[in-house]
Amino acid sequence: MTDPVEWAGFVLSLAMVYCNIRQIHWGWLLAIVSSVLYGFVFWKTALYGQAALQVMFIVMAAWGWQQWLQGQSQTEASTDMTATDPLPISSLQRHEWQRAGVATLLAWSFCTVVLQQFSDSKVVGLDALITALALLGQYLLGRKKIETWWIWLAVNILTIALMVTQHLWLTAVLYFVFAVLSVVGLRAWRKQHAH
Repeated sequence: MTDPVEWAGFVLSLAMVYCNIRQIHWGWLLAIVSSVLYGFVFWKTALYGQAALQVMFIVMAAWGWQQWLQGQSQTEASTDMTATDPLPISSLQRHEWQRAGVATLLAWSFCTVVLQQFSDSKVVGLDALITALALLGQYLLGRKKIETWWIWLAVNILTIALMVTQHLWLTAVLYFVFAVLSVVGLRAWRKQHAH
């Protein structure tokens, strides 16, 4: 029987991704609540990296929500825009890709060491990799970078494998749906960015 907490996290997570695709800022609140719920689910199944990731999601969701509500900063805004203009969808520049790559490798290494030292996780490498990539995805989502959807696609595919190893079937289905929605989000944001 599926845990009702997992079911609640499932429903709220789907609503969150819908809001993200449509650029509805309330998705960040749904992210916070679903992260709390999934934190409990993952802790109970000894997926400590995933549980810790939920705490980071809560913090980053608060930041992302503020980014979306604040809009462009004065330094980013062109002369005909004000600080209250919505944050536009954009693409990563080459130097941003390089920094993101280095930060992700460092985060993966750090998470691996922490999980090896302080947990009894049996899937340390995969758990740490998903954690590092998800942090990158969350940051890129907060900055409305199109590449967030490629990162989330990778995270979702890896997470399906991880959830299957832990027999969290409903969550595996959720991440399959997330993978499909990552493609939908990518197409939607590309179309909006082209205008």
